[in-house]
Amino acid sequence: MGGRTAYFPSMQSVIDIQNLSKSYDDGFQALKNIDLKIEKGEIFALLGPNGAGKTTLISIICGIVNATEGSVQVAGFDIKRDFRETRSRIGLVPQELTTDAFETVWDTVNFSRGLFGKPKDLMHIEKILKELSLWDKRDNRILTLSGGMKRRVLIAKALSHEPEILFLDEPTAGVDVELRKDMWNVVRELRDSGVTIILTTHYIEEAEMMADRIGVIRAGEIILVDEKMELMRKLGEKQLTIHLQEKLKTVPDALAKHDLALAKDGAALIFTYDTKADRTGITSLLADLSKQKIGFNDIETSERSLEDIFVTLVHQGEDT
Repeated sequence: MGGRTAYFPSMQSVIDIQNLSKSYDDGFQALKNIDLKIEKGEIFALLGPNGAGKTTLISIICGIVNATEGSVQVAGFDIKRDFRETRSRIGLVPQELTTDAFETVWDTVNFSRGLFGKPKDLMHIEKILKELSLWDKRDNRILTLSGGMKRRVLIAKALSHEPEILFLDEPTAGVDVELRKDMWNVVRELRDSGVTIILTTHYIEEAEMMADRIGVIRAGEIILVDEKMELMRKLGEKQLTIHLQEKLKTVPDALAKHDLALAKDGAALIFTYDTKADRTGITSLLADLSKQKIGFNDIETSERSLEDIFVTLVHQGEDT
């Protein structure tokens, strides 16, 4: 540390990324001018398709990969000038299941703590293993564990040195539903204790359930960052499903202006509308249904999910 004084760009920012780019020798640009601030104590979900740059971004912050340009500060310290300081504050759960197959669970987690120069704390290691349902497996060699249990060991290793920031790169890939629920309980407890959580995930329902804020990355660029509820409010649409008394083969021409979709079985019309618009168009639609003598038995509404929004965002501009 050398007596260096940390500079905080924002009292709430624990990670501050500015103009970050990464290009490889073959010309491929994995990241393009990333600007992002992660707030202390939040759960931030980074969503994006395979190859979007999620793992590259995490690897740069953790000091595994060097950026081509730009800067990253962790808790006010520069990741290049103050590598040991920043790395000691970070726990990383990688996507790949890499750990010593012949070590026991206890030994590999305890050893990880020592790598960061932390004094032995057997009570802390015991607490982590119990929270992750690994206590009964503490004397088992890693090679004897299931894929889900191996991933728990990676989380335990990442938490061994008591980091204030935890990166989870696809942490529940290949984990069964029961183990996944246990893991998210641990994540909630960590967040409640002040740990900042940054996760990438393909399970969008988990981001919808867990995250405070969501960032969407596409082709190396952050295309959107917002609070989860605000994102869903701004980009969300509702669908009105009109269950018909008699099936239709096609949507009548007289209803074309409403841009309706016909259910596959022809038994319902589906109308998508913007919840923010001054006029939803529902009243006009119902009036036109009456004019066409199209009867219906029921009407129901459903909101667009985060997954629907995500799919729309990542596909925008692909054909341009």
